[in-house]
Amino acid sequence: MTQEFFISNNGEFFLRMIVACLCGIAIGIERKNRAKEAGIRTHCIVACASALMMIVSKYGFFDIGETGMKVTDASRIASQVVSGVGFLGAGIIFVQRQTVKGLTTAAGIWATSGIGLALGAGMYSVGIVATMIILVMQYTLHSNIKLFRMPKIRVISINDVNEKGFQKSATQMLLSHDIHVNNVSIKRRSDSNTADYIFYVEIHSQISEEEISELFTYKCSVKSGE
Repeated sequence: MTQEFFISNNGEFFLRMIVACLCGIAIGIERKNRAKEAGIRTHCIVACASALMMIVSKYGFFDIGETGMKVTDASRIASQVVSGVGFLGAGIIFVQRQTVKGLTTAAGIWATSGIGLALGAGMYSVGIVATMIILVMQYTLHSNIKLFRMPKIRVISINDVNEKGFQKSATQMLLSHDIHVNNVSIKRRSDSNTADYIFYVEIHSQISEEEISELFTYKCSVKSGE
């Protein structure tokens, strides 16, 4: 491979990185619409950088071959991208109240790096089809189709409760509406005989937040736990 070959193909390399950016943006838009930590910019950068590293891995050592030096393994840089991008996913995944969050977004970043590598290698059809598959899966699994319907994670805060056995009765009432309680936090007030309850729940039915609030006679608020 000569330097002239490398220079003459710069336009092709630029195109690969641009297509990788577009695919990363497409996946990032879906994540941004769901208010996830990693959105458009993160996915775009991961895809573009992965494509760049693949291009460098395949074509960046032409001068070594010309000087008769030992030829390096062209797959080494690409393989390090797959494992190295894990630090981004590790920064997104966290556990709160026995619930794991950010796992899907972390997996998406890892997949986006793979798409960038494919496009950097010139495998346009593979990278674009992989992007379409990921998007279809994301939108389908988040749809209201009963087969793919996922439970909604919510945090129910109930304040100024002065009722004995409230946790048990509230848990049974929520369960009767197909709302499963994962955890309960209780904060008792020192200046009164009341307490504040926080229920971490999974909602499997189509009940709305307003309908949940109306189940309780006490002051109640419902927030997303995702």
